[in-house]
Amino acid sequence: MCVESDGCEIEGCSSSDEVRTLSGSMSPGLKSSPDLHPCKPGQKFRAALLRCRSPAAAAGILSFGNVLNYMDRYTVAGVVQDIQRHYEQTDSGVGLLQTVFICSFMVAAPIFGYLGDRFNRKVILSCGIFFWSIVTLSSSFISKEYYWLFVLSRGLVGIGESSYSSISPTIIGDLFTNNSRTMMLSVFYLAIPLGSGLGYILGSSAKVAAGDWHWALRVSPVLGITAGTLILVFVPEPKRGSADQMGRIKTRTSWCCDMKALAKNRSYVFSSLASAAVSFATGAFGMWIPLYLVRAQVVQKTAEACTKEVCSSTDSLIFGAITCVTGLLGVVIGAATTRLCRQRTERADPLVCAVSMLGSAIFICLIFVVAKKSIVGAYVCIFIGETLLFLNWAITADILMFVVIPTRRATAVAFQSFTSHLLGDAGSPYLIGLISDALQQSYAKSALWRFLSLGYALMLCPFIIVLGGMFFLATALFFLDDREKAEKQLSQLTRPPSSVKVTAK
Repeated sequence: MCVESDGCEIEGCSSSDEVRTLSGSMSPGLKSSPDLHPCKPGQKFRAALLRCRSPAAAAGILSFGNVLNYMDRYTVAGVVQDIQRHYEQTDSGVGLLQTVFICSFMVAAPIFGYLGDRFNRKVILSCGIFFWSIVTLSSSFISKEYYWLFVLSRGLVGIGESSYSSISPTIIGDLFTNNSRTMMLSVFYLAIPLGSGLGYILGSSAKVAAGDWHWALRVSPVLGITAGTLILVFVPEPKRGSADQMGRIKTRTSWCCDMKALAKNRSYVFSSLASAAVSFATGAFGMWIPLYLVRAQVVQKTAEACTKEVCSSTDSLIFGAITCVTGLLGVVIGAATTRLCRQRTERADPLVCAVSMLGSAIFICLIFVVAKKSIVGAYVCIFIGETLLFLNWAITADILMFVVIPTRRATAVAFQSFTSHLLGDAGSPYLIGLISDALQQSYAKSALWRFLSLGYALMLCPFIIVLGGMFFLATALFFLDDREKAEKQLSQLTRPPSSVKVTAK
């Protein structure tokens, strides 16, 4: 049997779509009954637990977990100079760490997207966090003779973190709607730059405090296990689409149908390509900018090349602090600007993303112009460029929520993550390192040329960012049509079974 609107095969929904809590079923709105009777002995704890399971608390816990996800991811980048010396690796060899991580992340994302649309999401999230926490802790004990095992461990961490990034936004999407959803997604995606910045700070600080870079990998696992436990206990499992429609979604499309619909969704395709451009730049920058600034200071003779067991962490700390601040500013400014521009045009979301991307490219280009003469000038350009680049994180997620129906959002998030990493940061750290190594081999090796070769390689990023801005402009052309189609299809899926027209194959 097929739904007439898109020719997709229908599968019946079961009662498992109801919200499940530790004490039983809840209503989609997460509201307690007004006819509560006095608590019996032993029930007060469960009653208090239900009160803590508010949508705002759930969004806060999920955002905390997202901070830890990105903090763990960039802890390695905060001590990359120490890892390079310890394992005696070239630029491309170190860049392979992030590439393997992202490759495993993106391969696992579609699998978790499929599971997230069909099974209990918070259980999947918690298991993913527990898994990457254990693997990260174990990787801190790998000796220098087994660099391949260290690389493999980063790949396993990517699988664990993939489950979280693919599924958690869909829970927030089912708890909130309209401007409140934009605000909560803004808080959630603030975790990307905030967690990234804290990763640099944590890695550098733990290394200095312990006198050993391995300790940088032994802090986030403890916090990760804590976050996983909080999700299991306090985060509800909302009914899919409960925030978008009052009625129950009576029909659910098959996975093949979901993929065909997403491929035909032009706003989704172009915004995913734009996200790939952002991922390319942030992946390359996150891995290489601190090391680039260290080499710039060596050229300026304000610092010496690292020959100690524990290298200086000043630039990682500064870059981490800048990333935290610019992430906060970018997400807040992006949400406020979008809300203001929506009063003037309904295409505000993709247009704000496009303008911020194009502006960011200008200042990122200037980094490589001024870094040789002024580190302070380079930091100023990084600050402005990152702020503009981070404007689009939450807005891109909101675009997806507008143009994709609730029952396929986890799949949509997962495949957007897959494409953005496949075309973005899966290869950019390794590619930049490869270009830098090739340039160094072509000319005499010196401190100046090590600095220049990495800078020339990083110059690829602003051009990719401009391309991403063009993809957001293309998204703006189709945004209204795709949003209207999603609204119509959702209204059909929420009708009583007797009103859904079906045709035999």
